[in-house]
Amino acid sequence: MIARVIEYSAKNPFIVLLGVFFLSAWGYWAVIKTPLDAIPDLSDVQVILYTEWPGRSPNLVEDQITYPIVTSMLGAPKVKYVRGASDFGVSYVYVVFQDGTDIYWARSRVLEYMSKIAGKLPENVNPILGPDATGVGWVYEYALVDESGKHDLAELRSFQDWYLRYQLQAVPGVAEVASIGGFVKQYQVNVDPNKLLAYNIPFTRLTQAIRMSNNDVGGSSIEMSEREYMVRGRGYIRSLEDLEVIPVGLGRNGVPVLLRDVATISLGPEMRRGVVELDGRGEVVGGIVIMRYGENALNVIDRVKAKLNEIKPSLPEGMKIMTTYDRSDLILRAMATLKEKLIEVTIVVSLVSMIFLFHFRSALVAILSLPLAILLSFIAMYYLGLTSNVMSLGGIAIAIGAMVDAAIVMIENAHRRLESVGAQHAAPLQGPERTRIIIDAAKELGKPLFFSLLIITISFMPVFTLEAQEGRLFKPLAFTKTFAMFFASLLSITLVPLLMVYLIRGRITPAEKNPINRFLIVLYEPVARWLLRFRGWVITGAVALFVITIPVFLRLGSEFMPPLNEGTILYMPTALPGISITKATQILQQQDALLKQFPEVERVFGKIGRAETSTDPAPLSMAETTITLKPEEQWRPGMTWDNLISEMDKAVHLPGMPNIWWM
Repeated sequence: MIARVIEYSAKNPFIVLLGVFFLSAWGYWAVIKTPLDAIPDLSDVQVILYTEWPGRSPNLVEDQITYPIVTSMLGAPKVKYVRGASDFGVSYVYVVFQDGTDIYWARSRVLEYMSKIAGKLPENVNPILGPDATGVGWVYEYALVDESGKHDLAELRSFQDWYLRYQLQAVPGVAEVASIGGFVKQYQVNVDPNKLLAYNIPFTRLTQAIRMSNNDVGGSSIEMSEREYMVRGRGYIRSLEDLEVIPVGLGRNGVPVLLRDVATISLGPEMRRGVVELDGRGEVVGGIVIMRYGENALNVIDRVKAKLNEIKPSLPEGMKIMTTYDRSDLILRAMATLKEKLIEVTIVVSLVSMIFLFHFRSALVAILSLPLAILLSFIAMYYLGLTSNVMSLGGIAIAIGAMVDAAIVMIENAHRRLESVGAQHAAPLQGPERTRIIIDAAKELGKPLFFSLLIITISFMPVFTLEAQEGRLFKPLAFTKTFAMFFASLLSITLVPLLMVYLIRGRITPAEKNPINRFLIVLYEPVARWLLRFRGWVITGAVALFVITIPVFLRLGSEFMPPLNEGTILYMPTALPGISITKATQILQQQDALLKQFPEVERVFGKIGRAETSTDPAPLSMAETTITLKPEEQWRPGMTWDNLISEMDKAVHLPGMPNIWWM
């Protein structure tokens, strides 16, 4: 079968080249469409249920909301496990599904099961689904600042919540834009209980009166002058004065008691559970752009930046938007490094092929087939939903050396045959005889070479049995290596024989006349003869070396993921539970000011507590400070990554807050 494929390919160049052209165009399209990211997404298939019940204690939230939701979700199909967390006034339920489950199918099942327990939850409590995003969806963060003094934190937060957030949420690929920091403006009614008692007005009547007064109502219609007019009552509260004149009861002689008679009404901030700070200079308002599941991170970030540039001219005077985290820098640097290494490996393989084959046109056979196999592997990557990242492209880099093996061996076999036949002729062979010799040489080794490449291909099959996070980390590498080797095997029996027929021309230099081969043979032959003469000692020495490595192997450290220098550091100190928002803000600013003093630091974006999103359950005692570093060319002489972390750890060490430095 393989021999027939080789002969057919060599004799039908138009069909083979046409197929290669269309597959290459398909591969180029897949390269453009394949999402880019720095690392594989290691998060589970997860659906978050976020429920607010303001003012309730964690125990009550646990009993009335978290427990009923968790128990109901345990029976949903393909659910691996369900976790619940209860905080003051907030419930988080994480429904984790089996690997491979479609995220939108999972969200539909959660909604289906939630409809069964709607009546079991407290009145006016409505659980909502978290965004269709994963744990690595925080791709871009920004700070909204005012350095002119014209806008306070309440105005900045209002602009973020009612204008900027909605503009960015409309960007394709954005699942949610979370706000944090500043002050959420709130109408506050501070009731005097003594006055309620004096007027004999229960508190429930007060809340009911406010609720009923903040409402529009519609009536019927009336006809006047041959026209119809709709009757409606406009009752939405628009100012403090509207609240003040709400009637809440009757006093003596039927005089209405107004809300201002029993309470003090004012504008004030909502209770805060999160704060952000910039460069140790004071509080700001922050925004977190969360990417939708399966999107191209680089494209989403580029679209967000374009939208921000479009918005900036319309910002109120004095307001500025400052980028505090941008993953596109990491993605571009990771891709640039991998492209550089892929090019280097390709060049080295090409040079080695030319040096040892000692025939430039023959080496072109292997050189041309290499990028085509890489290009075709992106087709499988795209349809399997893999992203171009460090691991997936690393699999291609690992496979490059083995991908050209078949082509080189087939070329050498053709050279050997042409040499043996050409030695009987004064001039190099031409025409049908040369073509027949090349095809026979390819057919002779086609089958064993094809299956040898397939054996290398399936050598990574055990990796596909990995599950959970280790599977999500290593499977992209195994997939890309496997597909790169598969397409190299396919090209070795289709395109390579065709290229051999057209490119192996002219006089072929025998291998023993290649000066490099002759030099290596001189070095290798006596060593090989000595090893074969004393084979018992050689085997004993090899076994002894293997035994010596066992204790060394057992003492090696282990780490799930190697440290990733992404140009930013995540500083995560934790305080004792119960810290106040005032003290947390003070500590955050002190830490940021100390970190900003380092000349290698470009920006410090401090966050403590949680943002207004279900993807951030951080308590007020947890800080997450993003430190953006300058390019290493601007660092102090001799400064390294580890030394910088060590200096920061010594400089920022507050009592009761242990330091954690992470990627």
